[in-house]
Amino acid sequence: MDDRAEALATLVACCSCYRSWFRQLALLLPLGLCLSNCCLPRHPAQAAQLLANVAHPERPHAGAATRRVPVSYRTQGRAHRGDLYLPSQSHGGILLVPGAAQEGKNDPRVVTFAMALARANFAVLVPDLVNVHELKVGARDIREIADGFSYLVSRSDLAPQGCAGMAAASYALGPTVLAALEADIRNQVHFILGIGGYYDLKQVITFCTTGYFREDSRGWHYLAPNEYGKWVFALSNAERLSNPSDRKTMRAIAKRKMENSDASVELLVRPLHVEGHDLFELLTNKDPQRVPKLIAELPPAVRADISALDLSQHDLSTLRARLILVHGFDDALIPYPQSKALARAVPRGQVRLYLIHGLAHVDIHGLAPADAQKILCAIDALLGEQALR
Repeated sequence: MDDRAEALATLVACCSCYRSWFRQLALLLPLGLCLSNCCLPRHPAQAAQLLANVAHPERPHAGAATRRVPVSYRTQGRAHRGDLYLPSQSHGGILLVPGAAQEGKNDPRVVTFAMALARANFAVLVPDLVNVHELKVGARDIREIADGFSYLVSRSDLAPQGCAGMAAASYALGPTVLAALEADIRNQVHFILGIGGYYDLKQVITFCTTGYFREDSRGWHYLAPNEYGKWVFALSNAERLSNPSDRKTMRAIAKRKMENSDASVELLVRPLHVEGHDLFELLTNKDPQRVPKLIAELPPAVRADISALDLSQHDLSTLRARLILVHGFDDALIPYPQSKALARAVPRGQVRLYLIHGLAHVDIHGLAPADAQKILCAIDALLGEQALR
């Protein structure tokens, strides 16, 4: 039972890169945590191994031997690079999409998670996406992700019996789902693991700028947002401002605020032209009722990219992938109703949704046994996607 509880605590830690979850849940073990009436994993030993490898990458590793090798590949004439994490024998392939981080595919958290998946007999491809090094999320990511998956599934040694899926967290989940809708790979993406993702990008912008969100079209709810999200949005869209000086200034504002949310940017804001001021006004607005109007006043290029990445503006009924969605009620970057909305938007019976109390995007505030059960079910669902079972 201890292995199950350890695996349980570490699943979300590995997916969202916060290992403190493991340490906090470990405190529950002396209390005799019993999961006998819960969703028990079919493969508890492998689940415990995978998650222990993520929680303690510094310790001797359990599981199959793995290799990390750089790879260059071409899809329909487009050249890409990435890293492959290879087990001795693959039971299924995963395209692990890195989030917006300067180190991109080399982010230590990405490397740790990819290694852990490989030791669980997944062949993992982490693509070297152009945008992520510059802390950006954009529509160009969609095709890069699809190309990476196309390469992964083309190799039977990586994706036996065509068994392959994707994994992404936070803002990277949107382009990942949209990539899975691309006609050339739609029928080949078997599953998507999504952690703390979004559905309606305009609602997410409302939350990350004002802290307000709705659940099931009810009244407003408030949760203090992590402001990092809105400055990533600013950085992603700075290049879409028509004035070169505004582009440079908006990048400087965003980077300063990402380093210190309390930093003053008044002197940088003053010389902004109309488009720059319109974007900055949206970012600093605190009234959720004003957000639709402020978005409508953004430059056309910014609005076009929002629409391109907004899952609520796309028909998801043609999605073939099974979704495994995990989201914390205390997520301060993307509110949990976004995963609920995404679950409703896909065909019935095609999604498993796990909403967790005490789970924030960056921290945990106490994990009850019932919520630990949900995490256990999620990792079991992921391992169940392997072909050779």
